[in-house]
Amino acid sequence: MQQTEATEKVIIGVDPGTQIMGYGVISVKGQQISLVQYGVIHLSKYTTHELKLKKIFERITQLIEDYLPDEMAIEDPFYGKNPQSMLKLGRAQGVAMAAALARNIPIVEYSPKKVKQSVTGSGSASKEQVAYMLEKILKMELSKEFMDATDGIAIAICHQYHANSPATIATGSSKKSKKGGWGAFVSENPSRVK
Repeated sequence: MQQTEATEKVIIGVDPGTQIMGYGVISVKGQQISLVQYGVIHLSKYTTHELKLKKIFERITQLIEDYLPDEMAIEDPFYGKNPQSMLKLGRAQGVAMAAALARNIPIVEYSPKKVKQSVTGSGSASKEQVAYMLEKILKMELSKEFMDATDGIAIAICHQYHANSPATIATGSSKKSKKGGWGAFVSENPSRVK
């Protein structure tokens, strides 16, 4: 009897930011998750928001070319009190998504609470608690200087957990939309979109 080798799936997780953007690339073979790369994109040195967006697009595009991910998982911007900050964060997320869409890579968004809950069991976990659990999951030590990058890794792992959950497989949920997202709204309310 021949044994078929498990296929590899590569997922890039992105934690959008306008000062620091974290990312993590994981490889999944069967049930084995391994870390391929993680890091941050430092954006505070760029003087205008346009330059930051350009750098995000170039760097995410380079990561996609280097690691050829099959899927992208990205964190939803959380709702804050400052509309300008939200607008800038949304643009940063959009530019990272555009880099993936330009390469036909499916994207799924997750809320910060969902990511923390998936990795630690608590939606209100601290960055330190997330990093601790990631070290246990990956069975390796992670650099403390890249706390924003650990968020990127957590987003990728959250996606792996949810993409392969029995509920997702049973319902055949699309990987391109999230429950309650813009895609779901459009499909549920076609008469409200012009």
